[in-house]
Amino acid sequence: MSVTVDSRRRSLATLERTHPGALFLDVTSKGAEPWVAFSPFYPHDDIPVPFSPGVTSRSVEGIWQALKVFESADVDPAKLEVATMKGIKRSVRRHGAVRGHREGLNGKRLLPYIEARRQIYLPAYLWVLRHKVPDLVDSIRRLSLERDIVLLDYSTNGDVEDASSPLSHAALLRRHVEENWAV
Repeated sequence: MSVTVDSRRRSLATLERTHPGALFLDVTSKGAEPWVAFSPFYPHDDIPVPFSPGVTSRSVEGIWQALKVFESADVDPAKLEVATMKGIKRSVRRHGAVRGHREGLNGKRLLPYIEARRQIYLPAYLWVLRHKVPDLVDSIRRLSLERDIVLLDYSTNGDVEDASSPLSHAALLRRHVEENWAV
């Protein structure tokens, strides 16, 4: 059996035609319990913020958005406290072009996009998989022994180096389920 990633935007009929007999798990912020806990927006609490000793966030997305630096706005520590899975995103329409991600809340260095994925997003998401939802990861592993599993996400890009589209957290989850992934 296998674990694959597909788009949450596809119709159920299309998904069922493409993956006959598979179990579909929506791991986005719109997913059902308990699978919604895999969403980067999910407020797990106490997630260490990379390059910021002693600082934690409620969610992985809170870290990503808090450390983002724009033309007209620097870091936003308030994003670390968002617990509703809403109001976390910071936009270019409001703040101008993204300049990079700060290497920690008080860091001087701005990390380019791909390096920020590697140094901020991946370690934070992997930390959640290992420390907040290891039982759910094991559940997917067990389920995948019985039937094919399709993880639904808004993005299906699993290539950290591909900046042309957002990185799929479901692809990172798939990798962890199948390979016990490490950064």
